[in-house]
Amino acid sequence: MAPLLEQFIECHVFVISVDGRVFVGVLKGFDQLTNLVLYNCIERVYHVDSPVEELELGIYVVRGDNVVLVGEVDLDVDRSMSGIEAQPLKPVVY
Repeated sequence: MAPLLEQFIECHVFVISVDGRVFVGVLKGFDQLTNLVLYNCIERVYHVDSPVEELELGIYVVRGDNVVLVGEVDLDVDRSMSGIEAQPLKPVVY
């Protein structure tokens, strides 16, 4: 997966981890193990009965063995979803 991440350098990305955590930030770097460096990183915590909670993390490293999904974020669509209410993702079991 690592070589495919080059196209996302300096882009806003959405990362889902194995334990169901959701991170959004600017991808600044990665390595061959898919360890990710995110700048201006925010962790989104979803709740069923209240809007999404955003925790500011700043510069954050996500270990490659915890990465499930990486995708580019459309900022216009992302801004319009700030009040969303949803169930949190469950951890990946394998």
